[in-house]
Amino acid sequence: MEPLLRVEHMTVCYNGKPAVEDISFELVQGQTLGIVGESGSGKSTIVKAIMGSLGNSGEVTGGDIYYKGQNIIDVRPKEQRKLYGSEIAMIFQDCRSAFCPIRKIGAQIYESLTEHEKKLKKREAYARAGALMKKIGMVDYERVLNSYPFELSGGMNQRVGICTAMLLNPSLLLADEPTSALDVTVQKQVLEEMKLMRREFQTAMILVSHNIGVIGAMADKVLVIKNGKAVDYGSSDEVLHHSDNAYTKCLMESVPHLRREPDLGQWREWNV
Repeated sequence: MEPLLRVEHMTVCYNGKPAVEDISFELVQGQTLGIVGESGSGKSTIVKAIMGSLGNSGEVTGGDIYYKGQNIIDVRPKEQRKLYGSEIAMIFQDCRSAFCPIRKIGAQIYESLTEHEKKLKKREAYARAGALMKKIGMVDYERVLNSYPFELSGGMNQRVGICTAMLLNPSLLLADEPTSALDVTVQKQVLEEMKLMRREFQTAMILVSHNIGVIGAMADKVLVIKNGKAVDYGSSDEVLHHSDNAYTKCLMESVPHLRREPDLGQWREWNV
């Protein structure tokens, strides 16, 4: 199958200093790539480069990013704006901070949709958003659409962020630590909703996380980053369970597991 996304030897610099170097991977439709590594290793920089959101200080200084066979680094800004949102969308680490705090959720979703569908009526936009929210279990979607971000919980804001990203049915979804600020119960709900989106629309995903458990549950392929460089890459099973790489093994050994304390009959968290 022809890759939907192919990154070849990409290097990204901030103010002339390399943040990630010589990164390569590919992704086909319906597949999920997990990018894992310590904080500050360059994980988020990779997805920001693909999304074209490096800011004024960031720049792709080497390599290529091919989406559907087209090198998006060479695409003009006007054409990039058409691509991002409709073809490539992003879920942020904290969706609440990504929303405007003084505008209702529905109004912001409508504005996002009309950026790509100029003639869309507000009633149609709300109906489409409500249908998608209902599909992933948000039965009180009318209240959500008429709420401000601060009136919703962190988990609900993340779920709204997922819906907003998916409303234009993008082929590629970038998720930058989408569950790191959530408690474990809400994490599970959000991940299940992302899996549902992948099944429903055959969306390809790149999931950035420092949480090995999240990556193991979601990813088909895994890219391990250390100090801005790729140190391991392959199928989820190969990387997470059979890797010979010392850094990958160290990451796996740092994952906490629950075991019963023999004498006390209690659960304790152990690093094994």
